[in-house]
Amino acid sequence: MTRIVVTGAAGFIGSNLIKGLNARGIDDIIAVDDLTQGDKFRNLADLRIADYLDASVFYDLFAQGAFGRVEAVFHEGACSDTMESDGKYMMENNYSTSVSLFQACRQHGTRLLYASSAATYGGSDTFREEPAFERPLNVYGYSKLLFDQRMRRECGVDFGRVLPGKAGQVVGFRYFNVYGPREQHKGRMASVAFHQFNQFTADGKVKLFGDYGSYAPGAQMRDFVFIDDVVAVNLWFLDHPEVSGIFNLGSGHAQPFNDVASSLVNAMRSQRSEAALSLEAMVTSGLIEYIPFPDALRGKYQCYTQADLSALRAAGCEHVFSNVQTGVARYVQWLASQA
Repeated sequence: MTRIVVTGAAGFIGSNLIKGLNARGIDDIIAVDDLTQGDKFRNLADLRIADYLDASVFYDLFAQGAFGRVEAVFHEGACSDTMESDGKYMMENNYSTSVSLFQACRQHGTRLLYASSAATYGGSDTFREEPAFERPLNVYGYSKLLFDQRMRRECGVDFGRVLPGKAGQVVGFRYFNVYGPREQHKGRMASVAFHQFNQFTADGKVKLFGDYGSYAPGAQMRDFVFIDDVVAVNLWFLDHPEVSGIFNLGSGHAQPFNDVASSLVNAMRSQRSEAALSLEAMVTSGLIEYIPFPDALRGKYQCYTQADLSALRAAGCEHVFSNVQTGVARYVQWLASQA
């Protein structure tokens, strides 16, 4: 029996990873989280796990070998609030805890697959796993980058790829804009698609930022990646213990916010047996509304991100990612079923 640990288990990516493991028949899973925000339990209620531990006690027990042979740890637990300004808390939670976990994994022969972030690139306009392009804009991004740098040093990583043989499998995933089921607890940090679903349900329209910089209204572009694709790539690495490194995990294709909004509106119209509309028709009829770009975000906003998947493909992972139209339609189906 394969024993797996998932930290941040009641969170967005963590709970979806458990769902993916369950689909493979794996349920010897130790779920680790902090349920101070109690309604996160809903993300675990329909999943099969062997045990649950609070994050405050897990890490010391794991270092002591209290759980026997553990094949792999999916380390998703972190403070992911990019607006958090308490640097001491962020570094303790995201960096120091991760270092201790890595050292324990190395001691026990356990593989470590962990959440990094595209926030490590920050102000860069090139999204490739190389130090020259890593320019975090906040302490969250720096906390993730520092752990990546530590793994490069500890594991023998050269420009984002681990040289084999030093510390067993260690994989860092630089997540881009992930969206999909089980993110409802994230509040303002939930995806654009989630907030737009709630806007359209409440007001019958979706609001997008107007023109900014060289981008027309709603034309700012991000690499939006559906959660099922994130899980599939994580599990591909679980199946390939010989592959290590730091890898981008996005779709590899930037799409404008207009695509998210129009896909969501048409998916919700389909739920009501209403015909699909063009973006232009949605704007004309008031289903999509552009609002002035906020002054508070000027100079601090990424208008474009797109994961460079060269390293992922070179490692042998050929997973085909959903585009926004497909992923958002599937997400709307799930959200509607929850309502």
